[in-house]
Amino acid sequence: MQDLLYFFQQLINGLTIGSTYALIAIGYTMVYGIIGMINFAHGEVYMIGAYTALIAITGLATLGITWLPLVLIVALICAVLVSSSMGWAVERVAYRPVRGRHRLIPLISAIGMSIFLQNYVHLAQGSRNIGFPALIEGGFQFGSEDTFPMSISYIQITIFITTLICMTALSLFISRSRIGRACRAVSQDLGMANLLGIDTNRIISATFVIGASLAAVAGLLLGMYYGSVDPLFGFIAGLKAFTAAVLGGIGSIPGAMLGGLILGVAESMTSGYLSGEYKDVVSFSLLILILLFKPTGLLGKPEVEKI
Repeated sequence: MQDLLYFFQQLINGLTIGSTYALIAIGYTMVYGIIGMINFAHGEVYMIGAYTALIAITGLATLGITWLPLVLIVALICAVLVSSSMGWAVERVAYRPVRGRHRLIPLISAIGMSIFLQNYVHLAQGSRNIGFPALIEGGFQFGSEDTFPMSISYIQITIFITTLICMTALSLFISRSRIGRACRAVSQDLGMANLLGIDTNRIISATFVIGASLAAVAGLLLGMYYGSVDPLFGFIAGLKAFTAAVLGGIGSIPGAMLGGLILGVAESMTSGYLSGEYKDVVSFSLLILILLFKPTGLLGKPEVEKI
């Protein structure tokens, strides 16, 4: 019974982290699905969302506003607005001027934007870790103190519910809205969509905005879960989310969701049964193993060359 409770504890921890990886990974996979490029500045957009939420929470606390629902809603709105604006700016500054050129040029441009944003936050907020207030405390505990007390915290439940709502809303938006149908058309054939009257520039900008908004949600959730943020907060999470997107199949939204969950569970199980020092080794080894047998990822589809 103790071993079973310990297993489920690691599973819950892995699904918690994996859910946020999935939210960030969607930004990578949507941009790649639309324009066939990797937005390496996406991790920094997520980091800026976390800092914005922290600043909003601190400002409300200074004003004496401590009602939890209001604090969370205001912090989320501020984070989404700033991150989505940053995502739009990244597309306009780093991608649109070099779109259509050799793929190496937008890649270098995105890496340059990533370094710029990281150092901007480093100068503006300092290099030290900043504590993120634990707004949601408490949880449920199962088992007894004599064996292994499995617990699931309220913040973990919040992460699960928020991720489920975001994923459902995104799926409905992509499948039923006019902009969502335009996104699917542009991802299939950008040139033909342009000829048919779709404003492809607007659709590409909308893709960056949607991905940045989801990253802002993940920034707020992970900030509360870990309890601190720093300028490298986005680089590590962005790298893991990109790995999750490739693992599930870059360009596939369900693949990004699945890849994030698998990566989170793999890291948690490794930390729980081996050592936290090996979690990255196991995660990237799993990625290599899957790509050896399925190069397009778990749910990815091979690209068909149009001639």
